[in-house]
Amino acid sequence: MKRPRKDGGFPPAEMPVRTVHSGWLDLHLVELTGPDGATYERYVEDHGRAAAVLPYNPDTRMALLVTMPRAALRFMGGGDVLEAPAGLVDEGETPLESARRELVEEAGLEADTLEPAGAILSSPGISTERIDLFLAAYNDAQRTGAGGGLESENENITVVEMPLDALWALVESGEATDAKTRVLVQTLRIRRPDLFS
Repeated sequence: MKRPRKDGGFPPAEMPVRTVHSGWLDLHLVELTGPDGATYERYVEDHGRAAAVLPYNPDTRMALLVTMPRAALRFMGGGDVLEAPAGLVDEGETPLESARRELVEEAGLEADTLEPAGAILSSPGISTERIDLFLAAYNDAQRTGAGGGLESENENITVVEMPLDALWALVESGEATDAKTRVLVQTLRIRRPDLFS
């Protein structure tokens, strides 16, 4: 029997798969067959489905974002980036439930309504990660905690509230490099152009 993917599914029955590492993420070596019948191998990183949410205040035209130390960015010699709150979908959780949980844990925010904004594949050349996206209007009364992430997960999150126009300027200039955040900001600008100058 083949090992299930982290999202609960299984790879196709005809695909030869060898698990190279199993832990928080699984790393598999899979065999593919090209149109000419030649076979070749590729690595697949599998850590499960994720959810991300961009909270925005329509009254003040502000957005809540987070920064945290990211090992991959440090490995590349870079610093932290602004991101929409996000995280893995836990077992038994829907992406919507995960997005709500992450808002509370990371940003200290309890939003009433989360609006679906599609999904993205973060890096389909190597990863199975699918990120379900949401927009969440909020008001100041819904900021019920400090955020910062879970101490048990060593997230060390900093919450950043910034004007939507300043956030859009970062997207336009190319300084906003986190893909999920860029897509969410662009989606918000399309759906609610009245919130931007």
